[in-house]
Amino acid sequence: MSPETFQQKILTWFDLNGRKGLPWQIAASPYKTWLSEIMLQQTQVSTVIPYFNRFIQSFPDIKALAEAPLDSVLEHWAGLGYYARARNLHKTAIIINNNSFPQDLDGLMALPGIGRSTAGAILSIAFNNSHPILDGNVRRVLARYHAISGWTGHAKVSNELWKISTLYTPVKRCADYTQAMMDLGATLCKRSKPDCNNCPIRSSCLARIEGKTAIIPNPKPAKSIPVKKLVFLILINEQQQILLEKRPASGIWGGLWSLPEFECFTQIQSLCEQQNITINSTSQLDEQRHTFSHYHLDYTPYIVKIENPINNVMEANQAVWYNLEQINSLGLASPIKRLLQNQ
Repeated sequence: MSPETFQQKILTWFDLNGRKGLPWQIAASPYKTWLSEIMLQQTQVSTVIPYFNRFIQSFPDIKALAEAPLDSVLEHWAGLGYYARARNLHKTAIIINNNSFPQDLDGLMALPGIGRSTAGAILSIAFNNSHPILDGNVRRVLARYHAISGWTGHAKVSNELWKISTLYTPVKRCADYTQAMMDLGATLCKRSKPDCNNCPIRSSCLARIEGKTAIIPNPKPAKSIPVKKLVFLILINEQQQILLEKRPASGIWGGLWSLPEFECFTQIQSLCEQQNITINSTSQLDEQRHTFSHYHLDYTPYIVKIENPINNVMEANQAVWYNLEQINSLGLASPIKRLLQNQ
C-alpha cells in the first residue's frame, strides 16, 4: 500500500469514527493541545479527562498557569503520577509566558518535558504543520502493519518506526491524520484483542496476515522490580494537626507534601527523644504497597500522638503542621492523601 493510499484510508476512517469531542478538541488552542499531550503521556484518555477539565478550570491559559504557585499545580496533578510532568509543565508555562509559544520542532523540544513525539503532535494538531509522531499507540499500529518484531523502545526498532512514521505523515490534513493514528491505536489496534475486522488498513497489515498480532509488538523486556521498605510517620499534636514535610523538587513525588519517612520505628522514637517530645500514644497501621515504575514501596504508617512540641521538629522551611481539613488544598501524593483522609 502506497503512503498516499495509507493516508487516505486512515483519514476516511477518522472522518467516520475518529474522536472529535474530547475536551481539548473543543475550542482548541496550542495551550490545550500541549497540556493534553503531556497529560496523555503514559495515561489513558478516560483517566485524563476529569484532570484536564479541572486543570483548565483553574488555569484557563498559559498566563494563569505560569503565575500559579507550583504547590497549586501539583495539587491539581495529584493522582496522575509521573509528577515531573507537572513540574516541567509549570517551568515551560513560565518560559512561554515570558516569550511566545514556539512553532518549530527545535524550539518546542528545547522546552522542559517536551520530546520529539510530543513536539510533533503539538505542531501537527495545534498549528497544522506536518510532523511525524511516535507515541505508544502509533508505535503499535506501525509495528503491526509492517510486522516489526522487537520492543519498540529499542533504539534500532524505534529508528525504523520513525522512518515509517515520517514516510506516512501527510502534508495536508496532518492534524486529522495525527489524531487518527492515535485514535486507531487506542480504540482498534489495542495492546490485547485488537479489533482487526474494523481496521481500515487490515488488508495490508502484515501482523494480521501472518497471525502475529498477539506477539507484535514485543513487550518491554521484563526485569525484577526491587522492593523498598519504609515507615511513614503520622505525627499528631494536641491541636489535631499533622506534620507534613515537602519533598525535594526532583525524585519520587518531587515537590509534593508528604509524611516524614524513616527506615524503622526506632528512628521515630530517637527523633522524639532528641527533640524532648513526649509521646502520648502510638499505633501501627497495616503495611501497604505502592508501585512505581522501577520499584515497589512497602510502607508501614505509624500514628504517633504527642504533646505540643517545640517548633524545631523538622527544618521550618521544609515541614509545616496542617489540620486535616487543609489537606485537600495541598499537593499530596495520592497514597498519602488517601491515608490521611482515613484518619
